[in-house]
Amino acid sequence: MRFIHTADWHLGRIFHGVHLTDDQAYVLEQFIGLVHDARPDAVLIAGDIYDRSVPPHEAVQLLDEVLYRIVMDCRVPVLIIAGNHDSARRLGFGHRLLARQGLHITSQPDNDLAPVVIEDCHGPVYFCPVPYVDPPVVRDCLGVQDARGHDSAMAVLVDYWQARVPGGARKVALAHAFVAGGEGSESERPLSIGGADKVQVAHFRAFNYTALGHLHKAQPAGEEQIRYAGSLMKYSFSEAEHKKSVTLVEMDARGVVTREEIALCPRRDVRRLDGFLRDLLVGPPPGVSREDYIMVTLRDSGAILDAMGKLREVYPNVLHIERPHLNCGGDLRGPGGDHRRLGELDLFASFFQQVAGEELTSEQQRVIAGIVEQIYRQDYRPEQGGGAARLTEQRETGVLA
Repeated sequence: MRFIHTADWHLGRIFHGVHLTDDQAYVLEQFIGLVHDARPDAVLIAGDIYDRSVPPHEAVQLLDEVLYRIVMDCRVPVLIIAGNHDSARRLGFGHRLLARQGLHITSQPDNDLAPVVIEDCHGPVYFCPVPYVDPPVVRDCLGVQDARGHDSAMAVLVDYWQARVPGGARKVALAHAFVAGGEGSESERPLSIGGADKVQVAHFRAFNYTALGHLHKAQPAGEEQIRYAGSLMKYSFSEAEHKKSVTLVEMDARGVVTREEIALCPRRDVRRLDGFLRDLLVGPPPGVSREDYIMVTLRDSGAILDAMGKLREVYPNVLHIERPHLNCGGDLRGPGGDHRRLGELDLFASFFQQVAGEELTSEQQRVIAGIVEQIYRQDYRPEQGGGAARLTEQRETGVLA
């Protein structure tokens, strides 16, 4: 038995204001080519097909095109489960009709669910879909009142499938869940607050392979046969170092699996750059694309006029800039001692230390002292409230604090 495990397509995703549908279509064209060449017995998509419950029509059209070419042109069955980003009822529309053509969509549990059975030369393999559902839905659909949290709900769903698969048969689970110990990223929507969304890996040990979705990094969930395929693309800058792929799984007559991770090449990568503006404006080294989606961390401490405009002349798809120097200060507080007894330079030095998180350098002190001296000299007319008089009055009344 050979099947492809993928998950978390998030069709219709908007990334820092950029619609990614064309980028997703570019990657999915490669995926269709892989299905055509590998000729698997099935394709498993473990949830989060769309990025939101009401997807844009471009995303719906893209999914329709991809599924048609896999199911009808390549003649490969596709098994889909709903994820937490999907609308279960919308995704599951027409699932009984579509199943007759080889497209099996499971969006919510009920007492009529049966495993999808696909045979190879060694006999049947039972595919057991476990879509993402909140515990109250499990209690309502299956009539089991013990499903009070995500972990207990998963136990109920796994027991449901165990009872419907013959003993000793080869079986594969599809599940969309946060398995305890998995490594998350910024682009995943929490299933619940405070860690109550996690389920235990022990639930899946009875299966020969478990195709997981939800976490966007390709990784095992404690054991090699229980795995996340990872997301179709990088959907946050925290995923910049991820290697996106799909998993090609081979299962022998005994149910022992081997796997191969097959990389997908995006039209634009997601990268992070770190350095000073003058160095970044030199451009990328040979062989590195200027067109990637980029987040820049600027180390410059001084003011920069139109940093985004300058960077986009070299990297057109800079999407975000961070200035750590501007965010490193502590809590603002009053200056130590009586501010009325502090000079202007001391007051500014105290303010600068709180905002910038560092002391004024000797050069900076010299510049500030020159500015203060210039204010004192400018229009010095005490009878008209000139510069020196205003500074003295403000300091003594507390306005300058």
